[in-house]
Amino acid sequence: RTLELFGEALSPRDVVKRICEDVRREGLGAVLEYTRKLDRVELTLESMRVTDAELRSAVRQADPVLLQTVRRIRENISEFQRAVLPADARVERRLGGGGVILRQRHLPMRRVGICVPGGAAAYPSTVLMTAVPALTAGVREIAVVVPPTAWGGYNSDLLAVCHEIGVAEVYRIGGAQAVAALAYGVEGIARVDKIVGPGNLFVALAKQHVFGDVDIDSIAGPSEVIVLADATARADFVAADLISQAEHSPGSGVLITWHEPLLDAVEDALRGQLGELDRGGLAAQSLRDYGALILARDAAEAARLTDELAPEHLHISMDDPEPMLSQIQNAGAIFLGHYTPVALGDYIAGPSHVLPTGGTARFANGLASADFLKRSSIIQYDRLSLEAEADGVRLMAAKEGLTAHSASVDIRLR
Repeated sequence: RTLELFGEALSPRDVVKRICEDVRREGLGAVLEYTRKLDRVELTLESMRVTDAELRSAVRQADPVLLQTVRRIRENISEFQRAVLPADARVERRLGGGGVILRQRHLPMRRVGICVPGGAAAYPSTVLMTAVPALTAGVREIAVVVPPTAWGGYNSDLLAVCHEIGVAEVYRIGGAQAVAALAYGVEGIARVDKIVGPGNLFVALAKQHVFGDVDIDSIAGPSEVIVLADATARADFVAADLISQAEHSPGSGVLITWHEPLLDAVEDALRGQLGELDRGGLAAQSLRDYGALILARDAAEAARLTDELAPEHLHISMDDPEPMLSQIQNAGAIFLGHYTPVALGDYIAGPSHVLPTGGTARFANGLASADFLKRSSIIQYDRLSLEAEADGVRLMAAKEGLTAHSASVDIRLR
Protein backbone atom coordinates (compact mmCIF):
# COMPACT_ATOMS: atom_id res chain seq x y z
CA ARG A 1 0.00 0.00 0.00
CA THR A 2 2.96 2.36 0.17
CA LEU A 3 2.49 3.36 -3.47
CA GLU A 4 -1.12 4.25 -2.73
CA LEU A 5 -0.36 6.10 0.52
CA PHE A 6 3.00 7.73 -0.17
CA GLY A 7 3.31 7.69 -3.94
CA GLU A 8 6.42 5.53 -3.83
CA ALA A 9 7.60 2.11 -2.66
CA LEU A 10 8.93 2.36 0.88
CA SER A 11 10.37 -0.15 3.32
CA PRO A 12 8.63 -0.48 6.72
CA ARG A 13 11.46 1.50 8.31
CA ASP A 14 11.07 4.30 5.76
CA VAL A 15 7.30 4.33 6.30
CA VAL A 16 7.83 4.74 10.03
CA LYS A 17 10.37 7.50 9.54
CA ARG A 18 7.97 9.36 7.25
CA ILE A 19 5.06 9.04 9.68
CA CYS A 20 7.11 10.05 12.73
CA GLU A 21 8.63 13.08 11.04
CA ASP A 22 5.21 14.18 9.75
CA VAL A 23 3.77 13.95 13.26
CA ARG A 24 6.73 15.85 14.70
CA ARG A 25 6.30 18.60 12.13
CA GLU A 26 2.52 18.78 11.71
CA GLY A 27 1.23 17.53 15.05
CA LEU A 28 -2.32 16.33 15.56
CA GLY A 29 -3.30 16.86 11.95
CA ALA A 30 -0.80 14.22 10.84
CA VAL A 31 -1.97 11.80 13.54
CA LEU A 32 -5.59 12.10 12.43
CA GLU A 33 -4.69 11.93 8.73
CA TYR A 34 -2.66 8.74 9.14
CA THR A 35 -5.44 7.25 11.26
CA ARG A 36 -7.84 7.96 8.41
CA LYS A 37 -5.51 6.48 5.79
CA LEU A 38 -4.18 3.48 7.66
CA ASP A 39 -7.02 2.54 10.01
CA ARG A 40 -9.81 3.94 7.82
CA VAL A 41 -11.32 5.71 10.82
CA GLU A 42 -12.28 9.39 10.94
CA LEU A 43 -11.40 10.96 14.27
CA THR A 44 -11.39 14.45 15.71
CA LEU A 45 -9.58 15.95 18.68
CA GLU A 46 -12.69 15.26 20.74
CA SER A 47 -13.42 11.69 19.58
CA MET A 48 -9.77 10.61 19.71
CA ARG A 49 -9.78 10.57 23.51
CA VAL A 50 -12.04 8.17 25.38
CA THR A 51 -14.22 10.26 27.67
CA ASP A 52 -14.66 9.71 31.38
CA ALA A 53 -18.32 8.92 30.72
CA GLU A 54 -17.30 6.17 28.27
CA LEU A 55 -14.88 4.69 30.80
CA ARG A 56 -17.53 4.67 33.51
CA SER A 57 -20.08 3.17 31.14
CA ALA A 58 -17.64 0.39 30.28
CA VAL A 59 -17.30 -0.47 33.98
CA ARG A 60 -21.08 -0.62 34.38
CA GLN A 61 -21.33 -2.99 31.42
CA ALA A 62 -18.45 -5.20 32.51
CA ASP A 63 -18.94 -8.68 33.92
CA PRO A 64 -18.55 -8.40 37.72
CA VAL A 65 -16.39 -11.54 37.67
CA LEU A 66 -14.00 -9.82 35.24
CA LEU A 67 -13.73 -6.77 37.51
CA GLN A 68 -13.17 -8.97 40.55
CA THR A 69 -10.44 -10.87 38.71
CA VAL A 70 -8.82 -7.61 37.56
CA ARG A 71 -8.69 -6.37 41.16
CA ARG A 72 -7.00 -9.59 42.28
CA ILE A 73 -4.48 -9.43 39.44
CA ARG A 74 -3.79 -5.77 40.18
CA GLU A 75 -3.02 -6.64 43.79
CA ASN A 76 -0.76 -9.54 42.74
CA ILE A 77 1.20 -7.26 40.43
CA SER A 78 1.35 -4.43 42.96
CA GLU A 79 2.57 -6.75 45.72
CA PHE A 80 5.45 -8.05 43.62
CA GLN A 81 6.34 -4.69 42.07
CA ARG A 82 6.47 -3.02 45.49
CA ALA A 83 8.85 -5.73 46.65
CA VAL A 84 11.32 -5.11 43.81
CA LEU A 85 11.40 -1.31 44.07
CA PRO A 86 14.94 -0.15 44.89
CA ALA A 87 15.56 1.77 48.09
CA ASP A 88 17.32 5.13 48.33
CA ALA A 89 20.89 4.93 49.69
CA ARG A 90 22.99 7.18 51.91
CA VAL A 91 26.72 7.01 52.67
CA GLU A 92 28.48 9.34 55.13
CA ARG A 93 32.23 9.74 55.52
CA ARG A 94 34.41 11.71 57.90
CA LEU A 95 37.28 13.18 55.88
CA GLY A 96 39.94 15.73 56.81
CA GLY A 97 37.95 16.86 59.80
CA GLY A 98 34.94 17.49 57.58
CA GLY A 99 32.12 15.42 56.19
CA VAL A 100 30.98 13.87 52.92
CA ILE A 101 27.38 12.85 52.25
CA LEU A 102 26.58 10.67 49.23
CA ARG A 103 23.02 9.73 48.37
CA GLN A 104 21.15 7.95 45.64
CA ARG A 105 17.60 9.15 45.09
CA HIS A 106 14.78 7.52 43.12
CA LEU A 107 11.86 9.55 41.83
CA PRO A 108 9.02 8.35 39.58
CA MET A 109 8.89 9.55 36.01
CA ARG A 110 6.26 12.24 35.56
CA ARG A 111 4.49 10.82 32.52
CA VAL A 112 4.49 7.45 30.71
CA GLY A 113 2.88 6.26 27.49
CA ILE A 114 1.61 2.71 27.02
CA CYS A 115 1.00 1.02 23.67
CA VAL A 116 -1.75 -1.61 23.75
CA PRO A 117 -2.37 -3.79 20.67
CA GLY A 118 -5.90 -4.02 19.33
CA GLY A 119 -5.77 -5.31 15.79
CA ALA A 120 -6.62 -9.01 16.15
CA ALA A 121 -7.79 -9.31 19.77
CA ALA A 122 -8.34 -7.30 22.94
CA TYR A 123 -5.44 -7.36 25.40
CA PRO A 124 -6.48 -6.08 28.85
CA SER A 125 -3.56 -8.04 30.31
CA THR A 126 -1.17 -5.64 28.54
CA VAL A 127 -2.78 -2.73 30.39
CA LEU A 128 -2.35 -4.51 33.71
CA MET A 129 1.23 -5.66 33.10
CA THR A 130 2.44 -2.22 32.04
CA ALA A 131 0.31 0.32 33.88
CA VAL A 132 0.31 -1.33 37.32
CA PRO A 133 4.14 -1.43 37.59
CA ALA A 134 4.19 2.25 36.57
CA LEU A 135 1.52 3.15 39.11
CA THR A 136 3.36 1.17 41.78
CA ALA A 137 6.49 3.21 41.04
CA GLY A 138 4.46 6.39 41.61
CA VAL A 139 3.97 7.60 38.04
CA ARG A 140 1.13 10.14 38.17
CA GLU A 141 0.28 10.48 34.47
CA ILE A 142 -0.25 7.46 32.22
CA ALA A 143 -1.47 7.78 28.64
CA VAL A 144 -2.70 4.63 26.89
CA VAL A 145 -2.85 4.48 23.10
CA VAL A 146 -4.82 1.71 21.43
CA PRO A 147 -5.96 1.31 17.81
CA PRO A 148 -9.48 2.58 16.95
CA THR A 149 -10.93 -0.91 16.51
CA ALA A 150 -13.53 -3.15 18.09
CA TRP A 151 -10.64 -4.94 19.86
CA GLY A 152 -8.98 -1.68 20.88
CA GLY A 153 -10.33 1.76 21.64
CA TYR A 154 -13.94 0.64 21.27
CA ASN A 155 -13.60 -2.51 23.38
CA SER A 156 -15.67 -2.22 26.51
CA ASP A 157 -13.68 -4.75 28.57
CA LEU A 158 -10.40 -3.03 27.77
CA LEU A 159 -11.80 0.36 28.75
CA ALA A 160 -13.27 -1.09 31.95
CA VAL A 161 -9.87 -2.45 32.95
CA CYS A 162 -8.25 0.94 32.34
CA HIS A 163 -10.77 2.65 34.59
CA GLU A 164 -10.62 -0.06 37.24
CA ILE A 165 -6.86 0.31 37.77
CA GLY A 166 -6.91 4.12 37.65
CA VAL A 167 -5.92 4.94 34.07
CA ALA A 168 -8.08 7.84 32.90
CA GLU A 169 -6.20 8.91 29.75
CA VAL A 170 -6.94 6.61 26.80
CA TYR A 171 -6.58 7.55 23.12
CA ARG A 172 -8.02 5.74 20.12
CA ILE A 173 -4.89 5.88 18.00
CA GLY A 174 -2.40 3.18 17.09
CA GLY A 175 0.61 2.40 14.96
CA ALA A 176 3.62 4.60 14.36
CA GLN A 177 1.50 7.76 14.54
CA ALA A 178 0.49 6.94 18.12
CA VAL A 179 4.10 6.34 19.16
CA ALA A 180 5.15 9.63 17.58
CA ALA A 181 2.29 11.50 19.28
CA LEU A 182 3.46 10.21 22.66
CA ALA A 183 7.11 10.94 21.95
CA TYR A 184 6.78 14.45 20.56
CA GLY A 185 3.46 15.63 21.96
CA VAL A 186 0.60 16.95 19.83
CA GLU A 187 -2.49 18.98 20.52
CA GLY A 188 -4.47 17.08 23.14
CA ILE A 189 -1.62 14.70 24.04
CA ALA A 190 1.31 15.90 26.15
CA ARG A 191 4.68 14.29 25.44
CA VAL A 192 5.77 11.45 27.69
CA ASP A 193 9.09 10.49 29.28
CA LYS A 194 8.92 6.80 28.39
CA ILE A 195 6.95 4.53 26.05
CA VAL A 196 6.32 0.89 26.90
CA GLY A 197 4.19 -1.92 25.57
CA PRO A 198 4.08 -4.25 22.56
CA GLY A 199 2.80 -3.79 19.03
CA ASN A 200 3.27 -4.80 15.42
CA LEU A 201 6.35 -4.20 13.29
CA PHE A 202 5.47 -0.55 12.72
CA VAL A 203 5.03 0.12 16.44
CA ALA A 204 8.36 -1.58 17.18
CA LEU A 205 10.17 0.42 14.50
CA ALA A 206 8.53 3.63 15.68
CA LYS A 207 9.70 3.04 19.23
CA GLN A 208 13.19 2.49 17.89
CA HIS A 209 12.92 5.71 15.86
CA VAL A 210 11.85 7.93 18.78
CA PHE A 211 14.31 6.45 21.28
CA GLY A 212 16.52 9.29 22.44
CA ASP A 213 13.65 11.75 22.44
CA VAL A 214 12.03 9.43 24.97
CA ASP A 215 13.00 6.24 26.73
CA ILE A 216 11.47 2.92 25.65
CA ASP A 217 11.22 -0.50 27.24
CA SER A 218 12.44 -2.68 24.35
CA ILE A 219 11.96 -3.62 20.72
CA ALA A 220 9.74 -6.64 21.23
CA GLY A 221 9.65 -9.54 18.82
CA PRO A 222 7.44 -12.64 18.58
CA SER A 223 6.66 -14.56 21.77
CA GLU A 224 8.85 -17.56 22.60
CA VAL A 225 9.27 -20.33 25.14
CA ILE A 226 11.86 -23.00 25.82
CA VAL A 227 10.76 -25.96 27.89
CA LEU A 228 13.63 -27.75 29.63
CA ALA A 229 12.28 -31.15 30.63
CA ASP A 230 13.58 -34.38 32.14
CA ALA A 231 12.05 -37.83 32.57
CA THR A 232 9.59 -36.52 35.20
CA ALA A 233 7.84 -34.20 32.72
CA ARG A 234 4.41 -35.05 31.34
CA ALA A 235 4.26 -34.90 27.55
CA ASP A 236 0.77 -33.39 27.51
CA PHE A 237 1.88 -30.58 29.84
CA VAL A 238 4.93 -29.83 27.69
CA ALA A 239 2.89 -29.83 24.48
CA ALA A 240 0.38 -27.42 26.02
CA ASP A 241 3.21 -25.04 27.00
CA LEU A 242 4.67 -25.06 23.50
CA ILE A 243 1.28 -24.39 21.91
CA SER A 244 0.43 -21.60 24.35
CA GLN A 245 3.18 -19.38 22.96
CA ALA A 246 2.94 -20.61 19.37
CA GLU A 247 -0.71 -19.53 19.22
CA HIS A 248 0.40 -15.89 19.27
CA SER A 249 1.25 -16.58 15.62
CA PRO A 250 4.04 -15.91 15.16
CA GLY A 251 5.36 -17.56 18.27
CA SER A 252 8.14 -20.01 19.02
CA GLY A 253 8.02 -23.17 21.12
CA VAL A 254 11.15 -25.27 21.72
CA LEU A 255 11.58 -28.39 23.83
CA ILE A 256 15.07 -29.31 25.04
CA THR A 257 15.47 -32.64 26.83
CA TRP A 258 18.02 -35.40 27.33
CA HIS A 259 15.24 -37.97 27.91
CA GLU A 260 14.74 -39.29 24.37
CA PRO A 261 11.32 -40.97 24.85
CA LEU A 262 9.84 -37.55 25.70
CA LEU A 263 10.41 -36.27 22.15
CA ASP A 264 8.02 -38.75 20.49
CA ALA A 265 5.52 -38.43 23.32
CA VAL A 266 5.42 -34.63 23.01
CA GLU A 267 5.09 -34.85 19.22
CA ASP A 268 2.06 -37.14 19.63
CA ALA A 269 0.56 -34.83 22.26
CA LEU A 270 1.02 -31.82 19.98
CA ARG A 271 -0.92 -33.48 17.19
CA GLY A 272 -3.77 -34.33 19.53
CA GLN A 273 -4.03 -30.92 21.19
CA LEU A 274 -3.62 -28.75 18.09
CA GLY A 275 -6.73 -30.26 16.54
CA GLU A 276 -8.85 -29.28 19.55
CA LEU A 277 -7.96 -25.59 19.84
CA ASP A 278 -9.55 -22.55 18.19
CA ARG A 279 -6.15 -21.23 17.12
CA GLY A 280 -4.69 -24.68 16.56
CA GLY A 281 -4.04 -24.08 12.87
CA LEU A 282 -2.13 -20.87 13.56
CA ALA A 283 -0.18 -22.50 16.37
CA ALA A 284 0.69 -25.48 14.16
CA GLN A 285 2.08 -23.18 11.48
CA SER A 286 4.16 -21.31 14.07
CA LEU A 287 5.58 -24.55 15.40
CA ARG A 288 6.46 -25.70 11.88
CA ASP A 289 8.19 -22.39 11.18
CA TYR A 290 9.78 -21.60 14.55
CA GLY A 291 9.47 -24.68 16.78
CA ALA A 292 11.90 -27.50 17.57
CA LEU A 293 12.19 -30.68 19.63
CA ILE A 294 15.85 -30.96 20.62
CA LEU A 295 17.67 -33.93 22.17
CA ALA A 296 20.65 -32.86 24.28
CA ARG A 297 23.45 -35.18 25.36
CA ASP A 298 22.84 -34.40 29.03
CA ALA A 299 21.47 -31.80 31.43
CA ALA A 300 24.63 -29.69 31.23
CA GLU A 301 24.40 -29.40 27.44
CA ALA A 302 20.70 -28.54 27.71
CA ALA A 303 21.55 -25.72 30.11
CA ARG A 304 24.31 -24.37 27.86
CA LEU A 305 22.06 -24.38 24.81
CA THR A 306 19.28 -22.63 26.71
CA ASP A 307 21.67 -19.93 27.88
CA GLU A 308 22.84 -19.37 24.31
CA LEU A 309 19.25 -18.99 23.07
CA ALA A 310 18.35 -16.69 26.01
CA PRO A 311 14.58 -17.17 25.74
CA GLU A 312 11.79 -14.82 26.69
CA HIS A 313 10.11 -17.58 28.71
CA LEU A 314 11.86 -20.60 30.18
CA HIS A 315 9.88 -23.43 31.75
CA ILE A 316 11.93 -25.93 33.75
CA SER A 317 9.56 -28.89 33.79
CA MET A 318 11.12 -31.14 36.43
CA ASP A 319 10.24 -32.53 39.84
CA ASP A 320 13.33 -30.79 41.24
CA PRO A 321 14.03 -27.72 39.05
CA GLU A 322 16.40 -25.86 41.39
CA PRO A 323 19.66 -27.57 40.30
CA MET A 324 18.88 -26.71 36.67
CA LEU A 325 17.89 -23.15 37.63
CA SER A 326 21.35 -22.64 39.15
CA GLN A 327 22.91 -23.37 35.73
CA ILE A 328 20.80 -20.84 33.79
CA GLN A 329 21.59 -17.14 33.57
CA ASN A 330 19.80 -15.88 30.47
CA ALA A 331 16.00 -15.89 30.44
CA GLY A 332 13.34 -13.21 30.70
CA ALA A 333 11.07 -15.13 33.07
CA ILE A 334 11.60 -18.62 34.49
CA PHE A 335 8.80 -20.98 35.49
CA LEU A 336 9.59 -23.84 37.85
CA GLY A 337 7.97 -27.24 38.17
CA HIS A 338 5.13 -29.06 36.49
CA TYR A 339 2.33 -26.83 37.77
CA THR A 340 3.61 -23.40 36.76
CA PRO A 341 2.51 -22.86 33.16
CA VAL A 342 3.71 -19.71 31.42
CA ALA A 343 0.09 -18.56 31.29
CA LEU A 344 0.34 -17.74 35.01
CA GLY A 345 3.07 -15.22 34.24
CA ASP A 346 1.19 -13.92 31.21
CA TYR A 347 -1.88 -13.06 33.22
CA ILE A 348 -1.86 -13.27 36.98
CA ALA A 349 1.31 -14.00 38.98
CA GLY A 350 2.82 -10.52 39.46
CA PRO A 351 6.02 -10.00 37.43
CA SER A 352 5.31 -8.14 34.19
CA HIS A 353 4.83 -10.20 31.05
CA VAL A 354 6.71 -7.57 29.01
CA LEU A 355 9.96 -9.49 28.53
CA PRO A 356 13.07 -9.46 26.31
CA THR A 357 12.76 -11.53 23.12
CA GLY A 358 14.96 -12.68 20.27
CA GLY A 359 17.92 -13.62 22.46
CA THR A 360 18.11 -10.20 24.11
CA ALA A 361 17.56 -11.79 27.54
CA ARG A 362 21.34 -12.22 27.42
CA PHE A 363 21.58 -8.55 28.44
CA ALA A 364 18.04 -7.16 28.83
CA ASN A 365 15.45 -7.58 31.56
CA GLY A 366 11.70 -7.77 31.89
CA LEU A 367 9.73 -4.62 32.59
CA ALA A 368 9.45 -3.77 36.30
CA SER A 369 8.45 -0.94 38.58
CA ALA A 370 12.09 0.16 38.85
CA ASP A 371 12.09 0.95 35.12
CA PHE A 372 9.72 3.85 35.81
CA LEU A 373 12.06 5.52 38.31
CA LYS A 374 14.58 8.27 37.63
CA ARG A 375 17.76 7.60 39.58
CA SER A 376 20.06 10.48 40.61
CA SER A 377 23.22 10.52 42.70
CA ILE A 378 23.53 13.39 45.20
CA ILE A 379 26.98 14.48 46.38
CA GLN A 380 27.78 16.96 49.16
CA TYR A 381 31.21 18.03 50.52
CA ASP A 382 32.16 20.81 52.90
CA ARG A 383 35.35 22.88 52.75
CA LEU A 384 37.42 20.56 54.93
CA SER A 385 36.49 17.40 53.03
CA LEU A 386 37.08 19.18 49.70
CA GLU A 387 40.54 20.17 50.87
CA ALA A 388 41.28 16.55 51.82
CA GLU A 389 40.40 15.32 48.30
CA ALA A 390 41.87 18.26 46.37
CA ASP A 391 45.21 16.62 45.53
CA GLY A 392 43.44 13.60 44.06
CA VAL A 393 41.33 15.81 41.81
CA ARG A 394 44.39 17.79 40.71
CA LEU A 395 46.33 14.63 39.87
CA MET A 396 43.54 13.07 37.80
CA ALA A 397 42.80 16.36 36.03
CA ALA A 398 46.47 16.77 35.12
CA LYS A 399 46.60 13.21 33.72
CA GLU A 400 43.64 14.01 31.48
CA GLY A 401 44.74 17.54 30.56
CA LEU A 402 41.57 19.12 31.99
CA THR A 403 43.00 22.04 33.92
CA ALA A 404 39.64 23.76 34.45
CA HIS A 405 38.66 20.82 36.63
CA SER A 406 41.59 21.60 38.94
CA ALA A 407 40.80 25.30 38.83
CA SER A 408 37.24 24.67 40.03
CA VAL A 409 38.72 23.14 43.18
CA ASP A 410 41.55 25.65 43.66
CA ILE A 411 39.29 28.69 43.50
CA ARG A 412 37.34 27.37 46.50
CA LEU A 413 40.44 26.80 48.64
CA ARG A 414 42.25 30.11 48.25
